[in-house]
Amino acid sequence: MTGEDAMAALDAGADGIMVSNHGGRQLDGALSAIDALPEIVEAVKSRGAPILLDGGIRRGSDVLKALSLGATAVGVGKPVFFSLALDGEEGVVRMFRILIKELKAAMALCGCENIASIGPQLVTNHPFGGPSRYVR
Repeated sequence: MTGEDAMAALDAGADGIMVSNHGGRQLDGALSAIDALPEIVEAVKSRGAPILLDGGIRRGSDVLKALSLGATAVGVGKPVFFSLALDGEEGVVRMFRILIKELKAAMALCGCENIASIGPQLVTNHPFGGPSRYVR
């Protein structure tokens, strides 16, 4: 999960980049996907490749953080599986409606009228140096 890895993937013919630690947070001290995102975005921005963030997306504010840091889109894994188990297809549809509603609310609270107005000014690192990202 480095900018160098992302460039190598694009050089090898990848059409986009999926930033994911594939459950690597199970390992003590492993970098989270969202903390790897800024380096990868910076490394590949001149190539115009889409960048998808996978991991840790549970709320609309998580989507806002990912978009703020340069992700083109996000992967939503566990919430889909939980919603599917709870109420099948309708549960997944409901989950996405809630996620969109939460994203819109987070955007409104940050003064963002549309997706294009989301940028890095909206997020900051934890004030005590932790790896977590917070909406300003």
